Amino acid sequence: MRKELSTKNIALSGLFIALGLVLPFLTGQIPNIGRMLLPMHIPVLLCGFVCGGPYGLIVGFITPLLRSVMFGAPPMLSAVSMAFELATYGFATGFLCKIFAKKNIFVYVTLIISMICGRIVWGIVSYALYGFGLSGSPFTWKAFIAGAFVNAVPGIILQIVVIPVIVIALKRGNLIDND
Repeated sequence: MRKELSTKNIALSGLFIALGLVLPFLTGQIPNIGRMLLPMHIPVLLCGFVCGGPYGLIVGFITPLLRSVMFGAPPMLSAVSMAFELATYGFATGFLCKIFAKKNIFVYVTLIISMICGRIVWGIVSYALYGFGLSGSPFTWKAFIAGAFVNAVPGIILQIVVIPVIVIALKRGNLIDND
């Protein structure tokens, strides 16, 4: 089954955007680590797996910008760098799913490669935005490591545990392509 424009994928993309808008409210109720759980990342990564790279790219780019405009969080400058990061996640998961063998271990490989690519893109865009003094503070290597990895450890663990379980369950139920 080809992942072209379809009513099903458009509807699912809308669902993933809605989840990306709502999940931060739920995780925000967890003091100290709620934001570190990276709640907008989960629906975008799932969208890439379920709907394919082009849909994941669009959902990933729209979600943080829409959330910033609607709710004021994340701040617009952060939302811009997140838009590129999440767009990379969504596209990479869909793209890599097509390339790798359909064994369950490759769900993990796809996820990890996509997460690394997204964080690299986030770092490049953040450096471009913050490096030119738009926020008043420079974007250093230390800020990249802290933002992309150290502060994100709870979210990274959550993604590595939850997303493959969901994707594998959807595959077993023939709810997403296994070809």
